[in-house]
Amino acid sequence: MNTAKKILVKIGSNVLTLASGLPDKARIGHIVEQVAELKKAGVQVVLVSSGAVAAGRSIVKIKKNLDRISQRQVLASIGQIELMKIYSEEFLKHQLLCSQVLVTKESFRTRQHYLNIKNCLDGLLKNNVTPIINENDVVSITELMFTDNDELSGLVASMISVESLLLLSNVDGIFTAHPNELGAELIKEYIDNTINLDDAVSDTKSEFGRGGMLSKANTAKKMAGLGIDVYIGNGTKDNIIQALLIKETGTFFKAKKQNISPIKKWVAQSGDFSKACIVINQGAKEALRSPKVTSLLPVGVISIKGSFKKGDVINIVDEEKNVIGLGKVAYDSKEAINYIGERDHSALVHYNYLVLN
Repeated sequence: MNTAKKILVKIGSNVLTLASGLPDKARIGHIVEQVAELKKAGVQVVLVSSGAVAAGRSIVKIKKNLDRISQRQVLASIGQIELMKIYSEEFLKHQLLCSQVLVTKESFRTRQHYLNIKNCLDGLLKNNVTPIINENDVVSITELMFTDNDELSGLVASMISVESLLLLSNVDGIFTAHPNELGAELIKEYIDNTINLDDAVSDTKSEFGRGGMLSKANTAKKMAGLGIDVYIGNGTKDNIIQALLIKETGTFFKAKKQNISPIKKWVAQSGDFSKACIVINQGAKEALRSPKVTSLLPVGVISIKGSFKKGDVINIVDEEKNVIGLGKVAYDSKEAINYIGERDHSALVHYNYLVLN
């Protein structure tokens, strides 16, 4: 039996949306009912919910002269109100409150913004309010958007240190082949190095959402590596949350025992904000991977690719361009270039802000 006291549930668009494109109010109500039961048992619950764009599509017909991004912004702006209205009404039936938290990818880029969101979520949970988080599609543009809400749920789960992350879609879990193929079997528990997820999962995306099963699998692996149990299951089935938590259905990714600091968790989740990278030599690579605690010094740097500011999280790559880790840099790229190869200069990436693959 799962004994987690803090759980994040990510709900995909196809769970919350009828075939007609209208929000599935009955399904939303049943999910809230399950959340209410968890809260009665003393469990803190955070929701990451898709569905705003789909809800907007059910209310307004967009004029064809708008480009794709503008259409999404309009639909999200209208639909977010409708979606939260439904959630609020359903929570009130259980004498509970929910809140809306809209974020963008940029909100997670700097440590200060990251902590601001964390403080907000912590405050809501302490006041027995269920945060409902979604990407702010009104202001997000293509290059600054999350890949999907699976990625967002992973960031939030790591941020607030949940014990369990549930990813709900309209599929029962991860199968050995496409679920429609003859002989495809549900993978009840993912065991690393025994299952090739690239072969097993379909990356087919939903009509209303951006994420496919491959995205969920990748998020699950990453979160399990950060010490969070992950469950993937079919959110359109009744009582799915409880069924997943007792492993009655779905695919389970067991958390690996980790002792990772909050700052390192943030660094581990911030790898794709900057396109710049630090190229290091073989000696530095071996030193970083040795049992001894080691920071990245300029003497081990071969070159700097791209530009970055002090405090950015940057990929660290070897001479063959393999990414070996991430690090929060202590100074900007212009200064870093000047110190390449120097032995006596301060660390470019301190060990406390370094995460290795």
